[in-house]
Amino acid sequence: MKVRADIAALIRAGHTNASIARRLGCHPDTVAKARQALRMPPADKLGRLYAEAVPTGRVRPPAGRLPLSPDQQRANRERLLAALRDPAA
Repeated sequence: MKVRADIAALIRAGHTNASIARRLGCHPDTVAKARQALRMPPADKLGRLYAEAVPTGRVRPPAGRLPLSPDQQRANRERLLAALRDPAA
């Protein structure tokens, strides 16, 4: 049975049942039964993340403010000290 061999290869590669079912066009229960027959642990216990194995290319924008570089921190500190020293400001 070719499907079971393909399932076994994808299981060993660390894919989840859902991703294997989508790739092969079979039902997730078929993948689960094959995983049990092969005595393989569930994908989350394999120690691999599917998201790391197949990068999406999408980059999330950073949350909150970006950290300042040391040069930016120094320039901000100098401007603040100058403003505190100058009584006219």
